[in-house]
Amino acid sequence: MDLLIDVILRAGRSAVELSFFVLLPVMVVMLSLMRLLEARGVLDWVVARLSPLLRPVGLTGLGIFAALQINFVSFAAPVATLAMMDQRGASSRHIAATLAMVMAMAQANVSMPMAALGLNFGLVLGWSLVGGLVAAATTYYGFGRRLPATEQPMDEILHHPVAESAKGVLDVINRAGAEAFKIALGAIPMLVLSLTVVLALRRMGALDALTGLLSPLLLGIGADPGLILPTLTKYLAGGTAMMGIMDEMIRAGSSGATTLNGVAAGLLIHPLDVPGVAVLISAGRRVAQVWKPAALGAGVGILVRMVGHGLTG
Repeated sequence: MDLLIDVILRAGRSAVELSFFVLLPVMVVMLSLMRLLEARGVLDWVVARLSPLLRPVGLTGLGIFAALQINFVSFAAPVATLAMMDQRGASSRHIAATLAMVMAMAQANVSMPMAALGLNFGLVLGWSLVGGLVAAATTYYGFGRRLPATEQPMDEILHHPVAESAKGVLDVINRAGAEAFKIALGAIPMLVLSLTVVLALRRMGALDALTGLLSPLLLGIGADPGLILPTLTKYLAGGTAMMGIMDEMIRAGSSGATTLNGVAAGLLIHPLDVPGVAVLISAGRRVAQVWKPAALGAGVGILVRMVGHGLTG
């Protein structure tokens, strides 16, 4: 019992430190910046200019906005945009392409805080864009080509607050801060539970046994056996939980920036995991219906990101 309590307390301390001292400050600054750009109409201008260029890969104006949200806000931010696409008459084929892109890209709530751990954020952002576009095109022309492509007349105007005065700017920043706090607070339960399980398995020797069992196979294909633990954590508990594990490993000296910026950046930093998919498909009925072709397309995009990071990391 003493061992269990010690594991829980250690996991809780690590989860709170990661959420409030790493995740929260980054999210406050980036969300404030994004919301101010949104309120000033800058994002509307960017979306309007990029829409004609990205239509050929199956993305609409709202799809482009979803890409900005996942890369600069959090993995959950595109849920509202996907819901708008569902409600405003976007075709199932376009929804699938957008969902695939989102699931293949790097989520800001992991990539930005991990920059403090040595992650090359600029490189991650570049390959995130490439992987997302590949995922969207692969889904639109491949896995989702038989989905309905008929669109209703669609309102792609993004309704949001404006910031024309000092009070308006302050209101936008306050709302962004509250949103960032909600993201950081919401990450704590999953972090505590996942870190508790991982630390308990480590104390019992289960993780060492699994690593020893799989290491020869991974070494044979040139992969890092040290990625076993964060990979299992990521796909079962999500990106934020994986970030907690990587933070522990880096502090212990068993991992470092070289590992972060290699194939691991493409393999681990995206929302194609159990919690991520569950959150994204909650956006609407038609979004949930197209998750399978979208996940297949996202898998192709993630593979491209892994190869890219392996070559340039």
